[in-house]
Amino acid sequence: MFKIAIIGPESTGKTELARNLSEYFNASWIPEYAREYVEHLKRPYTFDDVCKIAKKQIELEKKYSDTESEKKGFLFFDTELIITKVWFEYKYQKVPDFLNQQLDTRFFDFYLLCAPDLVWEADTVREHGTDREYFFKWYKREIEQTGKPFVIIKGFGNQRIKNAVLSIENYFQQ
Repeated sequence: MFKIAIIGPESTGKTELARNLSEYFNASWIPEYAREYVEHLKRPYTFDDVCKIAKKQIELEKKYSDTESEKKGFLFFDTELIITKVWFEYKYQKVPDFLNQQLDTRFFDFYLLCAPDLVWEADTVREHGTDREYFFKWYKREIEQTGKPFVIIKGFGNQRIKNAVLSIENYFQQ
């Protein structure tokens, strides 16, 4: 089972891409927990909330890694702890040790980094529409530090999905 993380700035099509790739490859995908969590808050989120989100992400990684480990194919995650780490650093200027320890396990096999080439779509949990290029570069640096392979995904609509499919097929045929 190959674990693929789909990350990128806000409003870059990560969820749609995860859903479409899971259909194409007949694979499981794990939705972004942070969105669900923040949407249900009746107040602004806090450092402790982001810790809860990170711990749930780690729990999901462990759960799905264990339950899917005997299967062949792909497992897609619609986000990854790199995004949470960046958020901790950006908003609170500190990252909990438990998060860095999990990132050090190098859980994912491959990354799809979504470029901010799609039109920004505002919603109740998105905050930084004008800073997407800044966050894109930061996520790219973080992925590079893992030493894991990644591909930048660009394009609109079906072309974006085709670009991701080709990237996955090309990498895993090596």
